[in-house]
Amino acid sequence: MSALFDFKSFLTVVILSICTCTYVKMKAPNLLDPYRSGFRGLFWKAARIGERLSPWVSVCCILMGFSILLY
Repeated sequence: MSALFDFKSFLTVVILSICTCTYVKMKAPNLLDPYRSGFRGLFWKAARIGERLSPWVSVCCILMGFSILLY
């Protein structure tokens, strides 16, 4: 089943993409900063969400990890 049709898989993909984009922006900011529109703008926005909502994103990652391990 595709991640688009299963809500749990969709949330996993979204949370992992936010975490990945934030990590890439912290390590190499030149990759995402000039592209604030278009398809790469989506990655810039995900990195921005990860920066601003860092405690909430980390709690979601922990809960997602437990839910994957237990269910």
